[in-house]
Amino acid sequence: MKTTQRRTFMKQTAALGAGMLMFPKDVMMMKSRTGIQLYTVRSMMEKDPGMTLSMLAQIGYREVECAGYGDGKFYGMSPSAFKELLKKNKLSMPSGHYQTGITMPDQKGTLTNGWLQAVKDAAAVGQKYMVLAYLHEGERKTLEQYNSLVKLIADCARICKDYGVQFAYHNHDFEFMSVEGVVPYDLLLSETDANLVKMELDLFWTVKAGYKPVELFEKNPGRFPLWHVKDINDAGNFTEVGTGNIDFKSIFKASKVAGLDHFFVEQDQISGDVKESIVTSYSNVQQFI
Repeated sequence: MKTTQRRTFMKQTAALGAGMLMFPKDVMMMKSRTGIQLYTVRSMMEKDPGMTLSMLAQIGYREVECAGYGDGKFYGMSPSAFKELLKKNKLSMPSGHYQTGITMPDQKGTLTNGWLQAVKDAAAVGQKYMVLAYLHEGERKTLEQYNSLVKLIADCARICKDYGVQFAYHNHDFEFMSVEGVVPYDLLLSETDANLVKMELDLFWTVKAGYKPVELFEKNPGRFPLWHVKDINDAGNFTEVGTGNIDFKSIFKASKVAGLDHFFVEQDQISGDVKESIVTSYSNVQQFI
C-alpha cells in the first residue's frame, strides 16, 4: 500500500472509530435525560407534587416539563421552592408550557398578561425553554389571527432571549389543517425567526394529521430541539409509547437532524392505572433511543 493510501486509510478508520465511540455516548446521554410532561400526571401534581415527583424519579425519569405555572407560581410554589423540590428528587425542569391568554385575559403568566414575570420565573427555576402549548378554538379561526400570533410570538421570543431562555411552539393537529388556503404550521415555520422560535414537535398530533416527523426535520434541520413522545393506536387514540403505530426508531435516528435537545413522554388521557402507564412508556422508550 502506498504511503498516501495508507494515510487515507488510517484517517478513514480513525474517523469511523470515533463515530462508533460517539454513538453510544449520545445514546447514554439521551437515556439519562428521559423526560415526562407533567400534564400526563396533572391530577397527581394537583394533589401532591412532592409525592408525584418522587414517584417519577423512582421510575427513572430525570427531566420534567411544567404544565402548572400561573401568577408567579409553579404548582402553587414559588420558583425557589419548586426548584428545591426538583433538586430534592434529582430532577431538572428544562422546559415549561404556557398559554397565549388571548381568550383568558385575566389569567396571569401568559404571553399577553405578565409575560416578563413569567420569563423571569422560568429562568429562576432553571428552564431553558418556554413553550406556547395550545391555541384555543377562538384563537385560530382565521388567517388574520395566525398572522397576529406570529407577531406576538416574535415579541415574546425577544423577551425570552434577553433572559437566556429559548421560545418554542408546541403543535396539535389543527396547525396542519388549511386556513384560508394556508397551512398554519408552514406559516409559523416560515414567518418566525428560526433562531428566536424553535418547535416542540408533538409526534402523536403530527402523525395524526398525516405528516411524517422525519420529513419535517429534513426540511427544517435544527428547528426541533423538543419532542413530545407519545403513541397512537389503530383507533387514532392515545396509547403508551411502544404499544401503538409510531415508528420511534426511525424518528430517534433523525434526532441530530432535528436538533433534539430534550424529549418528554406524554399521554394526554390514560384509561388505566397512571403509574403503570408511565412505567410502560418509560421502559419502552429506552428501546427506541
